[in-house]
Amino acid sequence: MDLPPEAAAPLVGAADENLIALEAALAADIHVRGNTVTLSGTPADVALAERVIGELVTLVRRGQQLGPDAVRRTVGMLTNGLSDSPAEVLSLDILSRRGKTIRPKTLNQKRYVDAIDANTIVFGIGPAGTGKTYLAMAKAVQALQTKQVTRIILTRPAVEAGERLGFLPGTLHEKIDPYLRPLHDALHDMMDPEAIPKLMQAGVIEVAPLAYMRGRAQPLSTKVLTLGGFRRIGDVKVGDAVIGSDGRPTEVLGVYPQGFKDIVRVTTQDGATTLCSTDHLWSVYTRDDRRRGKEPRVLAAKEMIGNLRAAHYHRYELPILAEPVAFDASPVPLDPYALGLMIGDGCMSGVTTPSFTTADPELVEAIVTAIPGIVAHRKSDIDYVLNRITSPGEVLTIENPVTHAMRVLGLWGTRSPTKFVPEEYLYNSADVRLALLQGLLDSDGGPVSQAGRTCRVQYTTVSDQLRDDVLFLVQSLGGVAYSRTRAAEGRKPGHARGRDVEYRYDAHVIDIRLPTGYAPFRLRRKAAKYSENIPKAPRRYIESIEPAGAAEAVCIRVAAADSLYVTEDFLLTHNTLNDAFIILDEAQNTTAEQMKMFLTRLGFGSKIVVTGDVTQVDLPGGARSGLAAVAEILDDIDDIHFARLDSSDVVRHRLVSDIVDAYGRFEAERSGDAGIGNRAQRRAAQHRVQRR
Repeated sequence: MDLPPEAAAPLVGAADENLIALEAALAADIHVRGNTVTLSGTPADVALAERVIGELVTLVRRGQQLGPDAVRRTVGMLTNGLSDSPAEVLSLDILSRRGKTIRPKTLNQKRYVDAIDANTIVFGIGPAGTGKTYLAMAKAVQALQTKQVTRIILTRPAVEAGERLGFLPGTLHEKIDPYLRPLHDALHDMMDPEAIPKLMQAGVIEVAPLAYMRGRAQPLSTKVLTLGGFRRIGDVKVGDAVIGSDGRPTEVLGVYPQGFKDIVRVTTQDGATTLCSTDHLWSVYTRDDRRRGKEPRVLAAKEMIGNLRAAHYHRYELPILAEPVAFDASPVPLDPYALGLMIGDGCMSGVTTPSFTTADPELVEAIVTAIPGIVAHRKSDIDYVLNRITSPGEVLTIENPVTHAMRVLGLWGTRSPTKFVPEEYLYNSADVRLALLQGLLDSDGGPVSQAGRTCRVQYTTVSDQLRDDVLFLVQSLGGVAYSRTRAAEGRKPGHARGRDVEYRYDAHVIDIRLPTGYAPFRLRRKAAKYSENIPKAPRRYIESIEPAGAAEAVCIRVAAADSLYVTEDFLLTHNTLNDAFIILDEAQNTTAEQMKMFLTRLGFGSKIVVTGDVTQVDLPGGARSGLAAVAEILDDIDDIHFARLDSSDVVRHRLVSDIVDAYGRFEAERSGDAGIGNRAQRRAAQHRVQRR
């Protein structure tokens, strides 16, 4: 057969090394003279040699460098009768850097790489030297460079080889570095070494022991929102429901105790605050993300510390509830708008008859319309008494409907410093909450306009509890509220009816911004002023992240598509790894619990590759490997693939393959001998029983 002129020399190789490898691997006789190859032998041997040479020529034409190793692998693939083309396998480029190309070198390796492309979770199981981790790393770097993912997470279980990690010398980094060094080395083969520290500092690449990777958590005392109200995260169980970013319940799929963790306090510009571990994840936008219409990025709290400002702007914006929290609707004893008016301008501290004070007759008409069976009797320009409507001959001892409702709600007898919003209204439908808020704002709130600024909504109260309740109402509707306190001491007295009136209580002033489409006022004069310059949609920005000591913590996983759930002050946070390429190496040294924890952290837009060798388990006490267990549990689930490699896929020194095979035979023989011994023992025991 004649060779293309450009293929003859590469086929023979330097010092005839490729030709020598061909002659050693094939039964046919091979003679090369110039560009002509002569083959002799049986027809089958000649046919095999022709196909091998044809595949090698194809590799040369594709620019591949031939060596004895490529020759042997090509012969091995074709000798095994595989229909796949060795040239297709050996020319599949994954990454190229500084003249070095990373590609699969065996058919099983190619199938492994193809499985990573086609599946969300892939398990690469096989002996050392088969390229499980190296190829997975190459695919991770490729996915990052092509923007398929936004971060790479590399992790290993830190199993001590006969030593306690805590007793090893050095800092924590120096203690765990030997376990992670192979991952670092692989990264340096595939990326610019100068770029790696910057990417790790930015959180784009994370390399950490498995035990440290799971530290995304909140203290047990931190509260999360449920349909029944805020509840300690430490009391949440699998199967419970918490509120997601769409305001609806989302099931808790996993609860993972974390032990004691370093805790930070995250505070937003509107004063909302919560606690979390330094590794806790936050979904955030930057100004560029918003401008370009990008999805939020996911960063750990520690990645944002010291980087919260861009010039005079806040750098990181948090998502806000997309819809109001969908608490279950329930009947209430008094119209919510009327209750808001009464809490704001009503007097409920009398003996039997409530009164109402306002300079807006429109509000008097509204409250009479909303509460059947009452009439408003005017006592002065601003004072009204809310009497029950009576009929001739009717018993006068029937309770006033407003008085009755206030007593049922626990509001009767309250004064300005002690007023509050009953829970029946706080944890009710969005319509009820909005109506109540409108009543409060129509009475004690108002629009505030300033030149060159959008109109603000402001509410004032001297009740600490009512301040908190108004914040709850606004935030539960997807709004933002800023609260500040004006001390009574030192304030200039007010003026009423010709005399000075000293302030006796501190006043809480709340600036409110509601989502677009939610009207804060029903009172016409206020609504008209507000509509002249409606403010922009509410935004929340991270103001500070400060150390808060250490505490026992827990993390949860929720079923929501975006993995977000509502924590304290209606902040949205999450614990799942989205848009990430995650590699768990040496997975044979995970326990079943660790494997479940790791797999259930999978987020949307992410891939997981798990690699390990089930014959090299280092778990103490003979514990069963989580990698061995997972093969039985998940083997039949779609989008999960188990790629199995063997000694023929070893890409290290050729002796490694022979060593792997030798150990395999030894283990099989030992297992067989043990089986024979066990059968003999059982027969002897049965014989003893029969003799008795």
